[in-house]
Amino acid sequence: MAPMLKTTLFKQSAKGLLMLLFVLIFSIQSNAQGFLKTKGTTIVNQNGKNVLLRGMGLGGWMLQEGYMLHINEDSRQYRIRERLEVLMGAAKTKEFYDAWLLNGTRKIDVDSMRRWGFNSIRLPMHYNLYTLPVEKEPVAGKNTWINKGFEMTDKLLAWCKANHMYLILDMHATPGGQGNDMNISDRNPDNPSLWNSEANKQKMIALWRKLAERYKNEPNIAGYDIINEPNWGFDDPEKDKNGLNEKTNAPLRKLMVDITTAIREADKKHIIIIEGNGWGNNYNGILPAWDNNMVLSFHKYWNYNDEASIKNILSTRNQYNIPVWLGETGENSNVWLTEAIRLLEKNNIGWALWPLKKMGNNNPIEIPSNPNYDAVANYMNTGKQQPDAATTYAGTMELAKHAKLENAIIHHDVIDAILRQPFTTATKPFKNNIANGSSINAVDYDMGRNGFAYFDTDTADYHISTGKYGKGNAGGVYRNDGVDISKDSTRANGYYIDNIEEGEWLQYTVKAKTAGKYAVKLTVASGVDNAELTVGVNGVEHTVVIPNKGANTRQIIPVDGLPLKTGINKVRVFAKKGGYVFYSLQIIAGK
Repeated sequence: MAPMLKTTLFKQSAKGLLMLLFVLIFSIQSNAQGFLKTKGTTIVNQNGKNVLLRGMGLGGWMLQEGYMLHINEDSRQYRIRERLEVLMGAAKTKEFYDAWLLNGTRKIDVDSMRRWGFNSIRLPMHYNLYTLPVEKEPVAGKNTWINKGFEMTDKLLAWCKANHMYLILDMHATPGGQGNDMNISDRNPDNPSLWNSEANKQKMIALWRKLAERYKNEPNIAGYDIINEPNWGFDDPEKDKNGLNEKTNAPLRKLMVDITTAIREADKKHIIIIEGNGWGNNYNGILPAWDNNMVLSFHKYWNYNDEASIKNILSTRNQYNIPVWLGETGENSNVWLTEAIRLLEKNNIGWALWPLKKMGNNNPIEIPSNPNYDAVANYMNTGKQQPDAATTYAGTMELAKHAKLENAIIHHDVIDAILRQPFTTATKPFKNNIANGSSINAVDYDMGRNGFAYFDTDTADYHISTGKYGKGNAGGVYRNDGVDISKDSTRANGYYIDNIEEGEWLQYTVKAKTAGKYAVKLTVASGVDNAELTVGVNGVEHTVVIPNKGANTRQIIPVDGLPLKTGINKVRVFAKKGGYVFYSLQIIAGK
């Protein structure tokens, strides 16, 4: 080879190597978000800038709570699994659980969360994916480590890194179980609890030490949430079994101190997150903090979203000069979610909603059911009509298949309520509605806050504050606003709006190709006398009476002479007198 050619190739190779090194260094720098740490009452990044965690919890993945599977009787995960083994055998049950864990959280889920606007994930871990239960250890006092849980966590962390997201490790189910709300921790009351067994405590401590050793150099780990929702009566277990009124919480504090000591033996960098007794909110006797990089977590469900609802945690934050983080909240209507996030972010409190996906419509991703699985759930809840092995296998495996994001139902209205609506009163179209005579489903009204995209009188569940259960969407299908929606059995994938009350209204963004007078045809049904609705657009309103032809008899009500402008129009349908059912509307030019 000629010397000049050699020199040229060497220069090109060197240049290529330098470019590769530059790309690698840039990639490493861009992926390294820096370890989070505490500074006074705030969580900050490596540059000292405030970090507000906006996240989702992966409830139902490593640990199934029965209600997420529509199983409400004998619904701890280990009991569901035992009963499935009776129905279809151990091998097929294992196949289902393997598929569930494989499909429940994948890179596509993390990619989607980041694209939607979340910056963090809380991973609820079941200890039994990482180590054997004390009762099954071949040698008492020794810990057998299981690769499956660690490998699942490694994959999730890699996906978080790729998306520049933080991951919070949450010990959701502890050895022995940490509370009397047994579904949360998959607790078997026939065995000693976490609090009644020194062996369980030592296994818990050893597991956290193992996790700290593995992830000590990972800046995308935001922190270690060391015990989820302890709920245990130490002083008076008969009258206060969930620890709501516990005064000292001494055993809880001691265990958390011991776990922190074990973590710090391996890892000096990561935040330690602690939760109080009584489902994460009773901090009596636990503070002051025993570590200089610690965050308090609290959980918030079904109460008002006002300053009074977080007064105690704000006072604790200021008294002890320590950050707080809302580790769990949600499972309510869009109205409630929007209110909660506005309140939290106003007070610089990060949050993780619960959960990302389950069977149900009040979370971003809904896992749809199927007739075979419905038979399984019905049997587990009632003990009647036992399904055969083939039905059980088909139903559970289809459920696991639908746990994949691309096979599930994405509730964009919930995502919008979480990430956009807290910060604006602007509305958005739910569907692309055109004034060309095509049918517009009544349930496809605009997305936005109550009072701006729609108005409903029963919008959320505040029963912790009021003592009465609210419903929001009483039908519990399709959307998660206050508007009541029911399944239409006469149409595939059809829905309608019912329980319409006086004063309620719905807004539809409609595009018109040309300006002019348009007619609206509304498909409704009424079983009451003199129900009335008003259709309004661009300052013009027309009111019509809906005849009583029976609640199940559909009729078309025409409304003529509505002026639409070219482009975007906001059409509102207002209930002057309620009691009717609303299916759809058509907007037709020329009348």
